[in-house]
Amino acid sequence: MAKKIYSDSFYTVQVKVLLDKIYGHSVIKDSVLDRAIAFFENQPKVQQKFKQFNDIKVSLEEKLPNVSNKELVSCQQSLKQLEQKIVEYQQLLNSEKDKRHQHLLEICCEVINLTEADDFDECNQKSAQLLGTIQLLGPSEGKRVADNNQLRKPLYKAILCCRLLDRLCIDEISKDPYFKEFLEDLTPEQYQEFGKLKPEQYNNFITMVKIPIVMAAILQDIGYYHPDAQAIVKGEFGDLDHYRTLELTERKALLQIKYRETIKYVSEGIGERTYVGNSKADRDVHNKNEKKKITFIKYLLRCSISPKNGIGNLLKVPQIYTSLIMSTKSIYNYKLLPKVFIVMHQNADRGACCKSVVDALYQITGSYPQGFGITYIPTDANGKLTDRYEYAIVTKLNPPNPDEPLCRSATKNLTYISYGQDITVGLTSNLYQFETVSKFSRISKKRLNEILALLASNYQERKELDLIPRCWQTEDYFSSKVNQKLWDKRKE
Repeated sequence: MAKKIYSDSFYTVQVKVLLDKIYGHSVIKDSVLDRAIAFFENQPKVQQKFKQFNDIKVSLEEKLPNVSNKELVSCQQSLKQLEQKIVEYQQLLNSEKDKRHQHLLEICCEVINLTEADDFDECNQKSAQLLGTIQLLGPSEGKRVADNNQLRKPLYKAILCCRLLDRLCIDEISKDPYFKEFLEDLTPEQYQEFGKLKPEQYNNFITMVKIPIVMAAILQDIGYYHPDAQAIVKGEFGDLDHYRTLELTERKALLQIKYRETIKYVSEGIGERTYVGNSKADRDVHNKNEKKKITFIKYLLRCSISPKNGIGNLLKVPQIYTSLIMSTKSIYNYKLLPKVFIVMHQNADRGACCKSVVDALYQITGSYPQGFGITYIPTDANGKLTDRYEYAIVTKLNPPNPDEPLCRSATKNLTYISYGQDITVGLTSNLYQFETVSKFSRISKKRLNEILALLASNYQERKELDLIPRCWQTEDYFSSKVNQKLWDKRKE
């Protein structure tokens, strides 16, 4: 490859910042994760504070019947001052809760802005760009894979939840009454132009349905970071590998703590956003809607534990898929990513999730995740396969054939390019398919080494690569700013 230029496009920087806002760690501890950890760690202090208040109050109230008239006034004043302190402390906690809620809401709105559009096709293209960028930003091998995947999971899953919701609404798979309330009599065809046909109703659908879904996806595993949960995954002294496979009893205990503390964080750490204004009518509407949203989030989280055929699959299916694509296991293998739906369908067969929803996600993503590196054999002017292979990157959702990815070419005539063509890589030209490899293996070893010498960046790397690679790892290519425009529209 050409010399690497380690700079990023504005969009790539935006995605990196968004990832850090959600699950990043910084000195100022300002991410969703940092704020949740601070909340969990502060809970014993909050409980102790209220216990102190209560003990003092009980003590004063017990004194009242037995004190002299002179002392009575003093006790009553002390009680009044105590009640004021309790009110002020509760106001402080509510203020902190509102700040967490507002911070999360702003992040969810940013996710919506990066993925939603009035036009259904553009909406999918924007989502493909965000999913692909997330995939391309992380390493595909080495020690940093697990940590990076952990950072990227919540955003990746949130995007998939929104696209899956669209597919369920269009295919009329979901019959949940909560959705119907905001979709009213919208037909599947009208849904694809929802924003154009009924902008006010569409905005309400975003506010009341899609933003809560994004919130639920981001917060789904937040209870994992409660100290009790961390004691299980890291051990009493914090010296265990927290990505290891847990024993069954540990796993059960962890899941119980994670769910309990996630629900508590949604209720008490985020809660309903406080109304700001002077209109009683507006306040009543605001409070009613806020209650609805929080109830819906908790409903989604609860149903995702054992979704069967219900709405919980909206979270559960993307959660399973993301855990495979963004795996934190030591056995992570980039080359196996196109096989994840084998596992997905096994989960459906065991009853862990709904088969029709798994099929719906399969139609959205296809076999090859966004940003995956495809190796394919191009054809000549006569439509015959050539004696070379080229590189491409998966850049679009909803491929007509899930096994034939929609890509942007990354090389041409064995030379890396920044503005490739949009192509569909068919089964007969995709080197991920064993049948294609068997045909291409007739090419001489000398020719294969010539190709590898041009596409691999150094000799040491070439020694480790297969002569006929089934796929290619894309992060080096994407590290150059000029190559980060994979989703720019091409003029035909």
